[in-house]
Order: sequence, then structure tokens, then C-alpha cells
Amino acid sequence: MLTSTDFSGLVNERFFRNFLPIPATNELLLKVETPDFQLPDITNGTVAKLSNYQGKQPVLLSFTRIFTEKQYCPFCYPHIKALNENYGKFRSRGIEVLMITSTDAKQSQIVVKDLGLQMPLLSDPTCRVFQKYKVGQALGAPLPGQFVLDQEGKLLYRHLFSFLDHNASVERLLKEFP
Repeated sequence: MLTSTDFSGLVNERFFRNFLPIPATNELLLKVETPDFQLPDITNGTVAKLSNYQGKQPVLLSFTRIFTEKQYCPFCYPHIKALNENYGKFRSRGIEVLMITSTDAKQSQIVVKDLGLQMPLLSDPTCRVFQKYKVGQALGAPLPGQFVLDQEGKLLYRHLFSFLDHNASVERLLKEFP
């Protein structure tokens, strides 16, 4: 039996805003505080503000591509699963993982349930935070990127998407924290 892929919900305003390719840039400087933001935390039903972590704990910002609640980026899906499976390793070292997606709240709630996410999933359907962090965009969604921040909110490491190296591994990310 032939099955089809469900692309409903894929073509929307966000898709057209992010369709043209914009490459990721390395404008954020190492050892410098990164831009603050506030986004809904879909996993916990709260609001996450990056500056609330300053002075308390290091943070991993993981920008990810989820096209719709039914369509995951083939490069990001394994990365999301790996971060979720290893969330306890980050937490045992006092690190918070904030995963940021461009799906809206309703789509993000389905993702949290579908993947059994333990880590906070922050919804940024306007893609403003993606743009602040200069992760780039292509084919309807922002590109992935990972940013390791120390306890004071200063950038220690960044990984921006390339076709040769899609996402930083869990091992690499853990290694970058002091």
C-alpha cells in the first residue's frame, strides 16, 4: 500500500517569510553576553526569560527546525531526540537546555507530547529570536544552531548549521561547558 506524507500546515505565513535562503553568520562574539529574550515555554506552561538564568546556571540554547507538528527536519529530528534522551546529563551538571522552535504554541504542544520532551520547548513563531541569533533560514524555516552560555550568560561556543555538520553532538556540547 502506498502511503503519502502529510504536508498540511506546512505552507503558511512563516513558511513564506523564511523561504529565501539567508546564511547563518558568526556575529555574536565569544565571551560576550548574548541577546536576552522571553518566549512561552510550552513544556512547562510558563514563560522563559533568558536573563532569569544569569548568575544561576549555564544554558544551552538549541535552535531547531520543526516545520509543523507532523514534519520534522531530517537533520534536527535525531538531534532533538538525542538532547531529550540526554537531558538528565545536562541537568546533573546544573545546565538548562532551552530548545527553541518556530512552530506556534498549538503545534509545539503536539511536538512536546509526541516526542515526550522533558526539556523546555520555547515557541518563537515570529522567528525574532532566531533572527537575533543570526542562525539563518532556508526553505520555509530558520536553520538550527546551538549556543553554549556560561553562568553569566556569556557565549562560550556556537555551532551554526552547515550541510557538512548539521548540529553539534551531545558529547561536543557537554564538553564545551566548564
